[in-house]
Amino acid sequence: MTACAIEGGTAGAATTADPGPEKSGEPEEPAGAGTPSPGPCGVPRAPRGPGTFTLTADGAYGARLTAAPGPPGAQRAWYPERWTLDGPEPYAVPLPLNQPEEPDAQVVPLADGRVLIRRRVADRQMFSLLYPTGPATGELALGAVECDGMTLLPPSPDGGSVYALSAGDHSSLLWLVAGGAFGPELVAEVPGHCSGGVWLDRAGRMLALDRRLPGGGPLKAVAVDLERNGEVTPLLQITPESDDRLLLADADSGLLLLRSDAPGHDRLGWGVLGSCLPVRFPECLRPADVAVTPFAVQPGQMLMPESCAVALRVDGPAGSWVGVWRPQGRRLHHLAAPEGWSAGAGYWSRDGVLHLPYANAATPCGVALLDAPTDEEAPSGAAGGDGTDGGTSGTEPSVATAPPAVCKPVPLGQAPLHRATST
Repeated sequence: MTACAIEGGTAGAATTADPGPEKSGEPEEPAGAGTPSPGPCGVPRAPRGPGTFTLTADGAYGARLTAAPGPPGAQRAWYPERWTLDGPEPYAVPLPLNQPEEPDAQVVPLADGRVLIRRRVADRQMFSLLYPTGPATGELALGAVECDGMTLLPPSPDGGSVYALSAGDHSSLLWLVAGGAFGPELVAEVPGHCSGGVWLDRAGRMLALDRRLPGGGPLKAVAVDLERNGEVTPLLQITPESDDRLLLADADSGLLLLRSDAPGHDRLGWGVLGSCLPVRFPECLRPADVAVTPFAVQPGQMLMPESCAVALRVDGPAGSWVGVWRPQGRRLHHLAAPEGWSAGAGYWSRDGVLHLPYANAATPCGVALLDAPTDEEAPSGAAGGDGTDGGTSGTEPSVATAPPAVCKPVPLGQAPLHRATST
């Protein structure tokens, strides 16, 4: 497996391209494209296919692969799109080149406003940075890695680096594909088949991966130290035989969101980095007939992991909506999502406001602001005052949940905060 850097690393000429007709709504996502999974310090992971959305660690920029709408059955012309979210009004900038992108391309935004794109060309993974240059799109070719498959990890908390994972049966290779000096650089080889990717600090040094050792065995989250040549240390070990995956980590409070089958079946749980307390598996986080996946943690709660608000994507037969929960609480609040929400994408401000990007026929680029509900005081005598079922033991799941009515958020910067109600 080899890497090829582009000679001199010079920027390619800006190319002009027709951005296509005005968007009238969210593009249809092809079957099998997948959905974004949770990521570092309260941001979603890198996108898995067209229509999915990823954010920088500070929530200032977003990016997705999208397409202008067309007649049914017509071939889609996919192109990257960058969203700017840190101003008074969100806006999207199309970044098309002179030919459409393949639907399996991946895009990740950087803190300087450029967008990294990974393209597969034959047996190579090609990497470039895209940026707007007036009416055109500029492209800076970074180089290539010879391998069949590669997945972009969430952007590093430093804002300027992006890593990619190439997983094999016996070992997995971690590449620095943006932010290095000479194109893609191999930074670590981790024994075993690795997946996931969660940042544990704000310096971009400690990365958590889910690893299965050669020859089989349980899946365990491990920490990889990028400043010590990829030194690997255990991170989650709930029971010797359980599959323990890390989903989210908050660098300020140390709150960890994880998924494990240690209770006897797959459950969503929480713990604290470096704590000797047992992992908790809240009963309220397994409502019947829906799947619950955390995607954002409220930052700034120093040494107070129990008070962090956690946003969760709730998927049921009737669609997707938002859940909000705190470790110190006893309930999962169900909030309506805006029409056209990029399900699983969003970030918290430090004052407890959840930002959800969305696009629909009326608003091609919008952000809904949802105020985190306050947990009600737990009734006296109720079991599990910390909102758990007392460790790894299981009880009957919660009742089935119906999706809230779709909310109608106000545009960012034009009206007061929209406060969603819980059910």
